Amino acid sequence: MKLTISPTGQIQAIYAESIDLRALGPLAVSRASHVEPDPTGNWLTDLSPVGGPILGPYELRSDALAAELRWLEEHWLTQPALGH
Repeated sequence: MKLTISPTGQIQAIYAESIDLRALGPLAVSRASHVEPDPTGNWLTDLSPVGGPILGPYELRSDALAAELRWLEEHWLTQPALGH
């Protein structure tokens, strides 16, 4: 799990259960994306909740989830925390 910490001490992470994030202080958890099937049975990753693109389509949901994680780590997690 990757965490970013701002100079003011605000922590931003992509939620996972590998550590108990409550140990770091009060949490504000929000959805960063939606991974949903399209009408043809392929999978799309909609990153609009964090101002990102729609990725896909992917034949496998696991590929859509991997693309979601990659995009969030490369583009969202590296940005200053904005309350997401």
